[in-house]
Order: sequence, then structure tokens, then C-alpha cells
Amino acid sequence: MPRKNRFLVRTDKFIVVASASAFLLAAGMVPIAHGSSGGKNWHSVSTFQTPSATARDQDAGDRDVRDQDVRDQDVREKDESDQDDAKNLIKVIAVGDVMLGSSFPDDSGLPPNDGADLLREVTPLLQQGDITFGNLEGPLVDGGKTKKCGRKIGTCYAFRVPTRYGVYLKSAGFTVMGLANNHALDFGLAGRASSRAVLDSLGILHSGEIGDIAQHTAKGKRVALIAFATYPGTYNLLDLDDAIATVRQVKTLADIVIVSFHGGAEGATHQHVLLGDETFLGEDRGDLRRFAHAMIDAGAQLVLGSGPHVVRAMEIYCGKLIAYSLGNFATYGSFNLNGENGLSLILEVNLAADGSFRGGTVYPIKQERPGGPRLDANMYILPILRDLSKTDFPFTHVEVSDSGELSAKRWNYFDVVFPTAACGVFQYIPCPEEPVCN
Repeated sequence: MPRKNRFLVRTDKFIVVASASAFLLAAGMVPIAHGSSGGKNWHSVSTFQTPSATARDQDAGDRDVRDQDVRDQDVREKDESDQDDAKNLIKVIAVGDVMLGSSFPDDSGLPPNDGADLLREVTPLLQQGDITFGNLEGPLVDGGKTKKCGRKIGTCYAFRVPTRYGVYLKSAGFTVMGLANNHALDFGLAGRASSRAVLDSLGILHSGEIGDIAQHTAKGKRVALIAFATYPGTYNLLDLDDAIATVRQVKTLADIVIVSFHGGAEGATHQHVLLGDETFLGEDRGDLRRFAHAMIDAGAQLVLGSGPHVVRAMEIYCGKLIAYSLGNFATYGSFNLNGENGLSLILEVNLAADGSFRGGTVYPIKQERPGGPRLDANMYILPILRDLSKTDFPFTHVEVSDSGELSAKRWNYFDVVFPTAACGVFQYIPCPEEPVCN
């Protein structure tokens, strides 16, 4: 009924305007045309033209001038306010999986020039962030043994990134790395401890195991980042109640909370965000829609996904951006980079002081075997991202321009009156207007 009432009000207004127009026409007070049929020469004719009316017209003209001056001043003040807001925006740069080369089982998995050139082309973009994040897909460790492969060393995906490669992350501009994924423990607890030690020595923050939360200050705001995964010893996205409690607790200590997660099935055949749980190789990889929405409802302002090794959709939920997978960013060696597995992006997100989404940009990236990110002049990932977002989230998808600018979708009247999208945290229910935000 409320929507019907709103429609009737608009209909009433139309009737009132039509009635008023008919009265003015009968009184001879509406403009009539003289001269060209193109309508360029129009004159107002009235049967009530008197000296007092002329004086009133002059007063009205003076008021119009004053009103215009006020409007101009308001525009100038708004422009100045917008400029001040722009200065206070927090710029987050985020990428997907990062594995710069592996010395396991031997050094044949390391890039030319010992990896020094691998990130050079994308460094200027990475360095633009107040916060620059990536998912570290493999421990920074020298030596050690892995229990992951057994006798399947030749076909086993276990990574061991030389500790000396940590400096490449620092010089490229990374400020925080996620250590919650299925490769963080490729060389056991010692390997993960080595990753933390290397990053600490370089001043790069990290989040991975329980208790490990990255905390940073940007533009005077306290920012916290928590990395979730589906594996023991990490903040577990499969335990939704615990994840909600964790974000709520961190929110009491930070102005802005960013959540990263490693979840979802892998590969180009799993590029859509499913409704419900995803499984892969017998593993529960999470109900990612439910998890991401719950994180926003609990207080997070930005959610960044990785794990599927391909780019997935992005949506705006309750005014906050969710990127469900950022794909393979810098993955050298044995990674599958065929087709869409080799297409990725650098995500730039602008956050207001309250963490709300204020636009962003996607910089298309491509990788070709054996790997290493290159700027993609053909921008192949943009139409893919646009199509995935519109298909998976028809009413809340992010808008992706032809040049890569991101913006929140503008809701139209029919989206509100005839909603078919699903929203909500604990069950999928029809949206009454926009998603219900706690």
C-alpha cells in the first residue's frame, strides 16, 4: 500500500498541474507563439496587464536575481565542500593472489633477474594507495620441508617464496598482506611464522592466524583489516557467528574495518557467485554472499575476496563495496593463466570518513605464462566484470564504465516497486526497497 500511495500522490500532482494549466490557458496567461514555427520567438500575452502588475513583475525579477545569487553561492560552497571531502577520502588499492616465484622443489620456479622486475610495470599504481593490499599466496621462507605433497612433488602445488623477495612487495607499495589462504601453511607453522617475520622487518602489516589483525592509520582514521579463510588456525568464514562477533569487536577499536576472505570454488568454470555454499575438491568453500553481507551488517565497510583465481562480480550492499574475487594478480610459475585465469585487475576504492563507498577505478591487468602482471591496453576484464556483476547482482551490482570507473548503481522507480533481488543475511528474502541495513 505505501508504494501505491506514493504513486497516487504523483498522479494527484499531475491532475493539479493539468487543472492549473487549463485555467491559465482560459485566462490568456500562458505564452502563445508568434513568428517562426520553430518556437524561437515566443511572447507572453496577458489580458490582465496593468501598471501594478508591471511593478510586481519587476519585484519578481529582482527576487529571481537574488535567488540566483544565493544558488550560485550554494554551488560554490558545495564545490569547496566536495574538494575538502575528496582530500579526506581514503584510497584503498587491492589486488588478488600474489606469488612471486617458488624455490620448491628447485629454483626453476623463480623468475628472471631473481624477480626484481616482476612488479615494475604496476608499481606506480600500487603506490597510489593510502592502504595497498594483496593476498600472499605462499609463505616467505627459506628451506624447510612440506608435508603437503608426499611423493607427488612434481604435481603438487606447494609454494616457497624466498625471503629476499619480501623487499619487492615493499618497494612496489604494499602496506598489508593477507596470510589466510590454502598456501599459507605449505611449509607448516614455521613457514607462516617466517612470513610474519619478513613482513614485520619491512614494515608491512599482515593478517592471517587468529589474533593477527592489521591496524593502520590513514587520513586520521583508524583502519583495521581482518583476513578470513576456511582453514584451521585462521579467522574462519565458515563460523559465521564467530566472524560476526570478531568484526563487531574490532569495530569498537577502529573507525573503518576491511574484511578480506579466501573462499569459493576455483577456476574459469566457477566465476559466478552462487546462492548458498560452494564446494571444491570436497572442501566447503563457504556461502560467500551470506558471509559478505553479514560482515557489512556487523560493521565492516569493505569486503575483498580471493581464492577462485578468476575475477568475480562486485556489488554495492548497504552503501559498501563487496568484491567477490580479485583473481590472479602476480602468480609466477605453475599457475594456470589460460583465458580468464590470466585476466585480473588492480582495484582502487575511495572510502569516505565513515567508510561508505565513494567511487573507484578498475585498472585491467593480464598475465601470460610464466606470469607477471602487465597493464592490459585492451581492457579485456572490464566487460567480463560488468557482465558478471549485472548477472549475479541485478539490483545491487556496481556500475563499470568503459574506462573502468566504478560507481553505485542508480536505483530507478521500477526497481523499487517491482523488486526481484534477494537480500538479507540469514535468509534470502525479497527486498522491500534497498537491502535492509542494520
